[in-house]
Amino acid sequence: MSLKCGIVGLPNVGKSTLFNALTNSNKAQAANFPFCTIDPNIGLVSVPDYRLENLAKISKSKKIIPATISFVDIAGLVKGASKGEGLGNKFLSHIREVDAIIHMIRCFDSDDIQNVNPTVDPVRDLEIIETEMKLADLESIQKRLEKNNKKNIDEDQIKILQISLDLINNDQDLSILKSEFTKKQLNLIGLLSLKPKIFVCNVDEKSIKNGNSYTKSFIEKFGLENSLIVSADIENQINELNSDERKNYMEMIGLKDTGLDILIQKGYKILELDTFFTSGPEETRAWTIQKSCLASKAAGEIHTDFEKGFIRAETISYNDFVENDGWVNSKINGKMRLEGKDYVVKDGDVLNFRFNT
Repeated sequence: MSLKCGIVGLPNVGKSTLFNALTNSNKAQAANFPFCTIDPNIGLVSVPDYRLENLAKISKSKKIIPATISFVDIAGLVKGASKGEGLGNKFLSHIREVDAIIHMIRCFDSDDIQNVNPTVDPVRDLEIIETEMKLADLESIQKRLEKNNKKNIDEDQIKILQISLDLINNDQDLSILKSEFTKKQLNLIGLLSLKPKIFVCNVDEKSIKNGNSYTKSFIEKFGLENSLIVSADIENQINELNSDERKNYMEMIGLKDTGLDILIQKGYKILELDTFFTSGPEETRAWTIQKSCLASKAAGEIHTDFEKGFIRAETISYNDFVENDGWVNSKINGKMRLEGKDYVVKDGDVLNFRFNT
């Protein structure tokens, strides 16, 4: 499945710098003035997974194909974006297309980098963005509930939209809807406020290890589960180093993992994603699926014919595959299972699908 994450935030908070670091490129222009980014930049990033190399070594694969995530650097938002201020309309249309939102929050002082607000206040900055998305949702809901438009949506969607309208008008959190409706139902109405979110606190070098007063106040309010502390500038510098230099530099500044690694981990968690593998002489490949994905649906990630003609899935856990040195010994030692279409694929399963064309 294709996964797309949009990097959003106020102007000059470090979105383009983070994008360049994540994608290991200079694709996004990063400059010291608002609205440097107008059209979104899109970069495809490989998902780091140590298991791939281990599987490929055992299978003697000719190539390794990792899972990927698309990152989108979206134009900066300002107060009034829902009414077209700044590049608001473009911002809101681009953000509708992503699966998850990465909120880039300024948590550093700098006389050299312009700030659209007179002070640094990460809580206020996020609330500006969230308010603008909620106002955009309000306008969208009202239009869709107009008499002429109601005929184009079913009763379930009308019910969700009406409840959403009441929640917004009463300044309540729309996440309440997640306990009453399925993810599929909520995805159909496409509200910006309901998209999964990760909060990236962008700090200076001295604050990487322990954060600062800005990150403390932010995390106290929004929690640590979906938040992480990153220095976009440092991430860019790390990407310019070779593997040995990178390791030494990260040890020197006290970093155990890169921001990309942590961001992807949190992304997989909030989006409820798992990974399965296919592995053989030609290639070892990682595939991204939703948690609780059935074997037949997982087969469909490879090709629709695999799902339509699904017979069974030869299944070995990653640990068993490694411990038994591949397919043959796993089968001999009773570690390979034949699973049907209703089998729930586990993270790390190594699968071989049997199907009729």
